[in-house]
Amino acid sequence: MVPKLRVARPTDQLAAVVRFYSEGLGLSVLTSFVAHQGFDGVILGHSQSPYHLEFTHQPGHVVGKAPTADHLLVLYFPDRHEWQAATARMQAHGYSPVPAYNPYWDQLGLTFEDPDGYRVVLQQAAWNF
Repeated sequence: MVPKLRVARPTDQLAAVVRFYSEGLGLSVLTSFVAHQGFDGVILGHSQSPYHLEFTHQPGHVVGKAPTADHLLVLYFPDRHEWQAATARMQAHGYSPVPAYNPYWDQLGLTFEDPDGYRVVLQQAAWNF
């Protein structure tokens, strides 16, 4: 049995971050909650995928921006057409690529920055590890 992975991160801009990951990246909103023990949140992903992203906001608490430009999520697209569709969707929703902090990611991918300054690399390669 393979465990599922949930990456959880706080944000000051819950609605904008959800738009980035749902409309831009194409992830589905799997569930959301309001005022759950003082937190609002949204969990995104694909229902059959072994990973989910959770974004939370605690009213009255400021978390700020990403600490560096090298805090990344990397999504691998082995199929070039799927990668092109994913990068085109990001750009169609107003998210322009940014130069990667580590130039390695610019060789086969495009990097996009979310409203909190965290970056997502859409890599046109298979993950063979």
